[in-house]
Amino acid sequence: MTDFCHYTLRIATLLALAGACSAVHATNGINLIGFGAESTLMGGADVAVARDTSALNTNPAGLTQIKAPLLDMFGSVLRTTDLVHKDPRNEEHASNRYTLLGGGGYARPLENTACTAGIGLFAQGGAGGVFDNLRTPFGNRDDLSSLFGIAKIIPGIGCEVTDKLSLGASLNIVYASIEQDFFSNTSVNFGGGSSFAGYKLEGASAIRTGFKLGMQYRVTPTLTLAAAYTEKTELPMTGGTLVADDTALGLGKVKYSDASIKGFALPREVAVGLAFKPTDDWLLSFKLNWLNWDDAINEVTLRATTPNNASAKSVYGSPMNANWKDQWVVATGVAYNWDDRTTLYAGHNYGKNPIPRQNSSPLLAGTLEHHLTFGAARKIDQHWLMTGGVEWMLPVSVKYNSRLFGESEIRNEAIVLHFMLSRRW
Repeated sequence: MTDFCHYTLRIATLLALAGACSAVHATNGINLIGFGAESTLMGGADVAVARDTSALNTNPAGLTQIKAPLLDMFGSVLRTTDLVHKDPRNEEHASNRYTLLGGGGYARPLENTACTAGIGLFAQGGAGGVFDNLRTPFGNRDDLSSLFGIAKIIPGIGCEVTDKLSLGASLNIVYASIEQDFFSNTSVNFGGGSSFAGYKLEGASAIRTGFKLGMQYRVTPTLTLAAAYTEKTELPMTGGTLVADDTALGLGKVKYSDASIKGFALPREVAVGLAFKPTDDWLLSFKLNWLNWDDAINEVTLRATTPNNASAKSVYGSPMNANWKDQWVVATGVAYNWDDRTTLYAGHNYGKNPIPRQNSSPLLAGTLEHHLTFGAARKIDQHWLMTGGVEWMLPVSVKYNSRLFGESEIRNEAIVLHFMLSRRW
């Protein structure tokens, strides 16, 4: 991977990391429910619709519906209304309440072919929270945070094989990054060789590739069937640094120059759906999506080596059981042409929390399940289209027993505003 591509992906991921920082924005596990405004405002029921550049990340076969050069620029603003960690000593809301996400795509038909090609930049998702000045189990106050974000650059192509059948494929160039602060200014010596050393992890990242295949079949002018397959992408995040607080052992802050977190992956996905137009003005869409989290996130391992103090432990870290479960996501959406220039949208997305209750954590709390979406698109003129709307992540609470925190609870709720500006030539 060239330096240019690496830094382009890193810039894109700053947007995804912002989402991970302040709220659990990605809640089909660690994935967003949709990509681009229309996909999201129809509740993620996009596999059989996929008619703008977000098709690169939903169903590349849909690119064939783009008959002229198209540029999409989209963004989201999230307001956390309830992201709270509660334990016997604390009931604290995440510190950062606002989040910005963004991306864009460009696609155009290829001359003298039945194909359309494009490239897009997408914030894929992430998870985590920032909790400042918590009361620790050791009698002091310290910070607890996790910033985990994922972004993609996606080139892709879709081709009309027949008048009814379109096939597509896209290449996913995935960048993931994680930073954590786990009571990094806390150090306790319990005696007998037992101690607690908080840590701060920075700079661990991964670049990996994957792919997506898609199909759309127009059974009749009013009914389209569709399917998409996404391969699993492992995300071993390496190359970081970790500073552990070994002050209680008389070693001060120990810096480990080779730190990693392994065990995260984007899951294998299989999505099927249909789009139906009962009249010229109405479009109804449905998607059923299987996410193979059981094979993607099982044991997550933090490992740091090469300390700058020879008296410190040569290896810092340990594995953590995650054991995520497979997830079925059901998405339904509707679009209504109010007039020649205005389209209204609504949708619902549901995916059961894939994290076992006993493995819940404030550092990775992808627990939201129900999403309601509403919005509209307005043609400004023959070239420009503006789309906007709102996504409500309905409140949810998970109670669990933590070895460190005791009886704990994570609460989640958020409102997201989505915008997209499109230009056709």
